Amino acid sequence: MRLEYAIELSKIETPRFSVEAVEGIGKLFTLATLVLNVLDIKDTAEIVFHGLNPEDPERKIAGFREIMESCTGGDSVRFEEGTSGRVPGSSSSFQWLIVRRA
Repeated sequence: MRLEYAIELSKIETPRFSVEAVEGIGKLFTLATLVLNVLDIKDTAEIVFHGLNPEDPERKIAGFREIMESCTGGDSVRFEEGTSGRVPGSSSSFQWLIVRRA
């Protein structure tokens, strides 16, 4: 299913994004640049990482953090782990990550 929509960042209090663990490294670079751009005008962004194995979200978050911290603005970003768990009735695991402007 494909859903297309338009949003105005100015009308969203906390922007939220999603990354599937099977996505390649390119998705993490794209997400990192998007989140850094969002943090130029917002204080916080939230990201849910999800995958089929409990380790998948953790691995993607580690890579994402490393990419974010390598940027010139990386020292002005803080990370907080949010809720994690498994989706009932499935093998999917998830982990929320809160990214804040320092």
